[in-house]
Amino acid sequence: MAYTDKTLECVDCGVGFTFSATEQEFFANKGFTNEPKRCPECRQTRKEQRRRSQGDWGGYGYQRREMHPAVCASCGKDTQVPFEPREGRPVYCSDCYAKTKS
Repeated sequence: MAYTDKTLECVDCGVGFTFSATEQEFFANKGFTNEPKRCPECRQTRKEQRRRSQGDWGGYGYQRREMHPAVCASCGKDTQVPFEPREGRPVYCSDCYAKTKS
């Protein structure tokens, strides 16, 4: 299918922008059926706003884990764990934990 450049209007700022034939082909190859609604500048602004609004929350609404420094009880390597280590309880790096688990 031959694509030709189209001029679309941004729903946010109302400015016309070009939806190039190359972009149309890319969208088709990715299986996208809708044309873009925002100009590149408004798309970038929206991405940044979403990223800022997530703050300490990761994608999908999960809060990012706070990592704590620890020393592996098996190999002595410095590591990071997603819980606060307690006195008298062994903490393992990911490699040693995998070995002890199996």
